[in-house]
Amino acid sequence: MEDSASDRELIVVMRQYFVAKAELEGLRAQLEAARQTAGEAIDAFYDPRQNAEHAAGLERSHRLRGEMASLMQRAEAWARAASVADRHDRSKAEADPEEWQSFERRADALFGA
Repeated sequence: MEDSASDRELIVVMRQYFVAKAELEGLRAQLEAARQTAGEAIDAFYDPRQNAEHAAGLERSHRLRGEMASLMQRAEAWARAASVADRHDRSKAEADPEEWQSFERRADALFGA
């Protein structure tokens, strides 16, 4: 099967998505372990303005979520474009029988069937 440039771009986007997802999951686990160790309330711990010690990690987790949302939007746009192309290909394929019928009518007229 031959990959198009758009398919390769989708693969790159999805790889980036899963790398970001893995990093976010690891970061969340670290932050939650730190929160439990500190015995802090969820709302206070996860507010970067109140938790200077973990602010960088909290901000990184927000950026990763944004990056993942952006990457998923790109993948969804690719899927929509592929769906439109598939519908176009199907409608073109459905038009082919009419073309054959027209050809058959012309052949019948020429060859007297």
